[in-house]
Amino acid sequence: MGKKRDEENPDSAYGEPAQFDPTFKGPIHNRGCTDIICCVLFLLVVLGYIAVGILAWLFGDPRHVLYPRNSTGWYCGIGPNENRPNLFYFDVLKCAMSVNIMAQSLNGFQCPTTQVCVEQCPSDFYALEPSAYFRNPADVFNASLCVPSIDLRTTTLSIQQIVDQELCPFFYIPTTPVLGRCLPDASALSVIPSYFSTVPGLPSSINETANTITNGTWDVVNGFSTRDIGMRIFEDFASSWPWILVGLLIAMLVSMLFLLLLRFIAPIMVWVLIIGVLVAGAYGIWHCYWEYENFKDTSISDVGLTTNFKTYLQVQETWLAFLIIISVVEVIILLTVIFLRTRILIAIALIQESSKAISHMMSALLYPLVTFVLLLVCVAYWGATALYLATSGDPIYKVVALNTTMGDCGSINGTANCEPESFSPSDYPGCPSVSCIFIKYNEEGLLQENLMNLQIYNAVAFLWCVNFVIALGQCTLAGAFASYYWAFNKPNDIPTFPVCGGFMRSLRYHVGSLAFGALILTLVQVIRIILEYIDHKARGAQNRVARFIMTCFKCCFWCLEKFIKFLNRNAYIMIAIYGKNFCVSAKNAFMLLMRNVIRVVVLDKVTDLLLFFGKLLVVGGVGVLSFYFFSGRIALPGNTFRSSSLNYYWMPIITVAFGSYLITHGFFSVYNMCVDTLFLCFLEDLERNDGSMEKPYFMSKSLMKILNKSNKTLKKHREN
Repeated sequence: MGKKRDEENPDSAYGEPAQFDPTFKGPIHNRGCTDIICCVLFLLVVLGYIAVGILAWLFGDPRHVLYPRNSTGWYCGIGPNENRPNLFYFDVLKCAMSVNIMAQSLNGFQCPTTQVCVEQCPSDFYALEPSAYFRNPADVFNASLCVPSIDLRTTTLSIQQIVDQELCPFFYIPTTPVLGRCLPDASALSVIPSYFSTVPGLPSSINETANTITNGTWDVVNGFSTRDIGMRIFEDFASSWPWILVGLLIAMLVSMLFLLLLRFIAPIMVWVLIIGVLVAGAYGIWHCYWEYENFKDTSISDVGLTTNFKTYLQVQETWLAFLIIISVVEVIILLTVIFLRTRILIAIALIQESSKAISHMMSALLYPLVTFVLLLVCVAYWGATALYLATSGDPIYKVVALNTTMGDCGSINGTANCEPESFSPSDYPGCPSVSCIFIKYNEEGLLQENLMNLQIYNAVAFLWCVNFVIALGQCTLAGAFASYYWAFNKPNDIPTFPVCGGFMRSLRYHVGSLAFGALILTLVQVIRIILEYIDHKARGAQNRVARFIMTCFKCCFWCLEKFIKFLNRNAYIMIAIYGKNFCVSAKNAFMLLMRNVIRVVVLDKVTDLLLFFGKLLVVGGVGVLSFYFFSGRIALPGNTFRSSSLNYYWMPIITVAFGSYLITHGFFSVYNMCVDTLFLCFLEDLERNDGSMEKPYFMSKSLMKILNKSNKTLKKHREN
């Protein structure tokens, strides 16, 4: 018996095979809590994460980012300015000439000019002509563009005083709303009115600034209206959402049907793919030989060295090299298929068995919805916490002279704090253009000084929670599918509600083990993020050697992350079955896989190939169908939907294609987990049992037939 086991397990150096246990009948129920220390640590981190979120919610104000603010600190688009969602700059040229207006306005910093909330951004040119100084202010200025504190009909101020104090704009140019800011419209700046050159006091740099904006990147930013496009896309979704849901429903049904059909078509698909690869290789050999015969009279010595690589395709040595390479690869693939045909058949049988297992527990296909909801909660919490942390701190306002050339404005500019609600320009008689302007957010205080640390904590805790949610899903499904494999009489011995049972066991006993595996993966991901950050910051100063070293580091940690994901996945399967801690489960899974390394490689590649073509078939098919439907090339009888009513018909197509991919990936991830679980159970079955009366196999008859094994006739069924 020992000799036979050694022959079946040539890699026995990787630990001893699993021993027969007469009491083992699938995932054990009498188990205890594992990795308690890591469980406590994870719970403390989650509690700290909640505390950070509460702290951010108490001190943060996302309106700083979501809405622009006028010079007095009021938000545009909400509150008293609900009907005035756009921010208008009196002298937008000051912003354009000093600092990039986009970066400045989006980061909360104000330009050295008055800003007011307006209903619509001005779309034409305007400048105060000399004759206007003798007219009534109500007849000269557009009241909707002036500061709200001035009433042009009753004011006693002269036109000159209004201009000096920047209560109304002296001039403006065509603008367009971009993220709530009235920014220059580059498409309208190509032709500036001729009378602008005769207006005294108008900035002489207006033509230069206009050319700079036109020739720069502003034509990309301002070539369209973000708000208009957003509204049009919203209209498209509003009119096509029922059909988008129909497309996603079709993707779900096709995915489920494909997984169930793999039970019958898996052998055909696998062998068609293998034969297709061999036929393609054979064609490549023939084509290379044909090209070699055509260029038989042309040698590489006749061509010499050249930078035109197409020339080398016209010499016989090139095609001879291609012929040899493709022939060697073809022979390797052919010999691999011949010698590993039994293991390929095992992989096909396991794929069919996985489809059968899913058909007996269809609720497993719905579990990705639970994972998706939990991941959505994690992402939403992380995003909200990051936003609230970034906007924590009280705003700081300073007295700013909008025209530093007048009176004592130079000494007043930016020297004193102020409150916009109580600020009065009359307190500074020597500087009529003074104003109270928002400068930045307060960076003093315990919270503000540790904002970066809190953001790092937010990111690390987010990664740990996401990896834990994924681990919980894998352990839950592994427990359900393992209960199927170790049911001797299928489906009678399959426990009731296996998915719920696996979920409850994972939460009750193995939070610590799942958190342990997720923590290891999180640490590697954090290192990868740090390397990417260092590479991005030092990219300009690095030489080739440093770039090579950094690339090697990034490649190594990428490979390490992939390996840890593979090891964690199999460790969670062993945890779901035996209920041991993470380290023991990871060791047992690794040793079991290494004792059957060839079967592992074959099964992994065959499964990946099948699922890849399955995803391609489902997503591609649904995407093409949605393209023909939303573009109007096909129409359903009596359908009231018309593609001509869409502004951008590609938006619902992209939505359907992306949603189909997410749905397909969710279903196929369940299937992939089923294959991996049944594979580990199959390997354990081979090591534990021998088909005798006392040790019957739990595998399906198709697997026993492939391995030339069988169970001896039992006098009675095994007891449950």
